[in-house]
Amino acid sequence: MPPVVHAAVSWQNGLAYSEQYQDVYFNSDNGLLETNYVFLQANRLADRWLDYPNASFTIAETGFGTGLNFILAAKLWLDTAPVKANLHFISAEKHPLSPADMSKAWQQWPSLKPFSEALIAYYPKAIAEGEVSIFDRRVRLSLLLADATTAYRKLSQQQPNIAVDAWFLDGFSPAKNPDMWQGNLFEQMAMLSNSQTSFATFTSASAVRRQLMAAGFKVSKQAGYAKKREMLYGQYAGASHAA
Repeated sequence: MPPVVHAAVSWQNGLAYSEQYQDVYFNSDNGLLETNYVFLQANRLADRWLDYPNASFTIAETGFGTGLNFILAAKLWLDTAPVKANLHFISAEKHPLSPADMSKAWQQWPSLKPFSEALIAYYPKAIAEGEVSIFDRRVRLSLLLADATTAYRKLSQQQPNIAVDAWFLDGFSPAKNPDMWQGNLFEQMAMLSNSQTSFATFTSASAVRRQLMAAGFKVSKQAGYAKKREMLYGQYAGASHAA
């Protein structure tokens, strides 16, 4: 197994900034509200999880970062989903934060301390072993240490029966990290999706929209969070919707 290359992080007013991609890890206005708006609400998770009939639900993400999306999704799951159901959260991360940077990042969200402490405690194991169960085993985290396209290609080969229920497209912006936002990634997403699979992303880049439609996703726009003009969300339809 190749050595882990941790993210090069600097700190700007207490907020994590990626030196590799010259981009912020989350909206500086309010990262919690941004995650709730872009990923939880746009994927309709609260409604889908209330009286959820299946044994498990799988979220797949394209950038773990500080784990903020994971924590808020896990919290919502524990608050709304039936107690016998389990959440599987899969995230691809090419440059994971070091444990020290992870701990520092979570100092700004004291209201989530019971959840962040659990993540911080299990984080080294997730990096070393790739998978860990958290929160009374009702939430399982799989951390794939590779770029998103490679990670999900390997996942589809190793677990051909796995199905993703919701996608969080949350890598650094297409302008800062163009290698991630490519057609190969969206094709891998399609291979792991079904007619009930949703997606959401903060970006509204036209190239991303076109490639999602070419891969078989029905794409819609809505107002973005805070200063962001628009964002994309939608559902897998299984056939091209390219204009």
